[in-house]
Amino acid sequence: MAGLLPSPRSIEQPPQERTEVVVDGSGSGTVFTVLASETAHTILGALREEPRPVSAIAETVETSLQNTRYHVERLCEAGFVEPVDTRYSAKGREMTVYGLRVDRLVIRFEDGSQSAESTAD
Repeated sequence: MAGLLPSPRSIEQPPQERTEVVVDGSGSGTVFTVLASETAHTILGALREEPRPVSAIAETVETSLQNTRYHVERLCEAGFVEPVDTRYSAKGREMTVYGLRVDRLVIRFEDGSQSAESTAD
């Protein structure tokens, strides 16, 4: 049956060049909470290599499917990762393929009329 399913193809998903997060006390804490996780860092590194379904991400980062799904959902909510394609498993189940949404993150700190900028690659 596996021969009847379409084979995985290379996905060209160039991330956006930059995402800017303004730290002014209004909701930016979510971004920092998501980025505080070592698992999230590892997932971002895996997706930097190529877009993958959750099962392949879990295998690559050596953690459970449930843990991976949790972190991928949080990364999607924060705007770092997005669905880029759909593939089918050997059993014929649909799998969402996730890729990076950003190539670079710029964090800008604002306090009233003053602002300072910090860039993280």
